[in-house]
Amino acid sequence: MPQISRRTKAFLAITTVVAATASIAGCSAGGPETVRFHLSKPEAIPYFRELIAEYNASQDDVEVVLDTSSNLQAGFLRGNPPDIGMLNYNMEMARFMERGALSDLSDMPEADRILPGVQELVDQYATYPGRTSVLPYSVMAASVIYNTQIFEDNGLEVPETWDELIEVCETLEANGITPFYATFKDPWTIGQGWFDYTVGGSVPVSDFFDELNAEGTAVGPDSSVSFQRDILPPVERMVELTDNYVNDDAESRGYGDGNLAFAQGKAAMYLQGPWAFGEIAKTSPDLELGTFPLPMTDDPADNKVRVNLDLAAWIPEASRHKEAAREFLSYLFQPEVMDEYNAAQLGYGTTTDAAPVTDPRIVGMKEYFDDARFYQGPSKAIPQTIPSDNYFQAIVGGSDAERTLAVIDADWARLALRQ
Repeated sequence: MPQISRRTKAFLAITTVVAATASIAGCSAGGPETVRFHLSKPEAIPYFRELIAEYNASQDDVEVVLDTSSNLQAGFLRGNPPDIGMLNYNMEMARFMERGALSDLSDMPEADRILPGVQELVDQYATYPGRTSVLPYSVMAASVIYNTQIFEDNGLEVPETWDELIEVCETLEANGITPFYATFKDPWTIGQGWFDYTVGGSVPVSDFFDELNAEGTAVGPDSSVSFQRDILPPVERMVELTDNYVNDDAESRGYGDGNLAFAQGKAAMYLQGPWAFGEIAKTSPDLELGTFPLPMTDDPADNKVRVNLDLAAWIPEASRHKEAAREFLSYLFQPEVMDEYNAAQLGYGTTTDAAPVTDPRIVGMKEYFDDARFYQGPSKAIPQTIPSDNYFQAIVGGSDAERTLAVIDADWARLALRQ
């Protein structure tokens, strides 16, 4: 007898659920109720397109339509947002929540399954009184990607302190191996990797931005917290690494170059997220890779991994098809459906019943995720109107770190004044 896939099991389960609730609000004799599902992640489109087809085929009351191109800002302003969204959750998306534009999902069983530490990631950006408006679907954990064969050939252990990291870099250089492959041509790779890993490894990110928001227009050299004072020490260590232990052509190399070079064994370590694994595998499918948090202090207890809410679900208050959207959300949050997505995308599950990660490329971060020893990337907590990645690019290119961070303080204060 052939085995039934997890997705087929999920399909059979939702068929039963929908059959038991055949009369979803809004259904009419004129045809199925249309639910518009907005998705922001291009790599996930094939997976969710197949799920939508299965869901639509399982019942006649609702037709879910995939929307990957609508302008969310315009939709909310016109009072015609999508009925349900599944997006990367960041500060920009949080603006809709803090204004009450997203409906309350706290009464749904799915809300009770979310890991407390993961739900707190949502609250770090914004909240709305009395509501749980966003349910995390998938978390991407990121840290140093390393070539396990190079480490083994050179007798190296994964470093757990800053001093051990420097020793690893010195040993690699002495043996003619580039410690880190860097791609400074693309500013986002500096913000997401070098800046986030060094700052997150030594500064309590959430507390820092809470205090920064409280300071508002007063942010500067004399405020309780500031970039030029609190972020300077880890940035100086970032500069120590980028000045001494990266490829000589880093300033002219971009993300694609980095994936290819690392796949070819041209460096031992690479500061990228799990999205890079698929690109690396195109060149070297059998390359053995692992991950570990970048140690920035002399205390291993300070080590954490960078995370972001890869996908999070929400239903707008203005949706005219809330009940139908909630039914579809319940389908998406079935364990079988979520586990298959996370396994395929190298993500971490967000629920108490999620399957544990097993892929050797990301299993090195499992203990940190399980213990909630993680932080959201500080670069993502900076409003997009501040060109922070370009500032970080200037720093690794030789600009004075303290003066550049002072510029970010000034930008932050000016933006707070306008708001």
